[in-house]
Amino acid sequence: MALTKSLKGPEGARSVERKVASSSEVSNPSWRPKLVLASASPRRLGLLQQAGIEPDALLPADVDETPLKNEGAKELAKRLARSKAEVARKVARAREDLKESYILSADTVVVVGKRVLPKAELVDEAAGCLRLLSGRAHRVYTSICLITPRDSVRERLVETRVRFKRLSRDEFERYLASGEWRGKAGGYAIQGLAGTFVVKLVGSYSNVVGLPLYEAAALLDGEGYPVRFGWLDAA
Repeated sequence: MALTKSLKGPEGARSVERKVASSSEVSNPSWRPKLVLASASPRRLGLLQQAGIEPDALLPADVDETPLKNEGAKELAKRLARSKAEVARKVARAREDLKESYILSADTVVVVGKRVLPKAELVDEAAGCLRLLSGRAHRVYTSICLITPRDSVRERLVETRVRFKRLSRDEFERYLASGEWRGKAGGYAIQGLAGTFVVKLVGSYSNVVGLPLYEAAALLDGEGYPVRFGWLDAA
């Protein structure tokens, strides 16, 4: 209303009409290019949604995440993110509704010294991770891979340094009993109970959760994806 009152005369009215038409066009879902998230992680999906970015499809890729011989944490994260994106691209390009979509993937690796920690599925794996992390600093790497509708490939690697407090026996045992560690890189979820273990964090918090938001949004924006498309509906 304030905008309408501040514009007087026919030219002002035409200006408002043009702006309304533009907003209406942007609000049309058919105008926005499609985005595929090559992940089944609710954390990565939630982070994208936090940024106002809503994927049109989730195409998780089942790839072998075993590190290669002498493969470092950075190289592992980059290889897995690229592999996931490539698998999702094959599926998406075969579908009429997704054949011209952007494909976004990510992989997160936790490393202590030079030792890559697993994505814990068993309690013994989680216990081993916690013993290594307790009272020590570690690094979290996430590699993002974006494949554009023209099949250009763009990648970013983000590092965050995290230090844990020395865990008491009670904290150790109760965290294992919580089951929160299951399926998490390094055997913990910083956005959950394990957030109480963090003494210091240098870098991107969202990177440790599983998707560095600044870098992901910048990558999409730089390749022409309208990352702020849904912001008008966020209020």
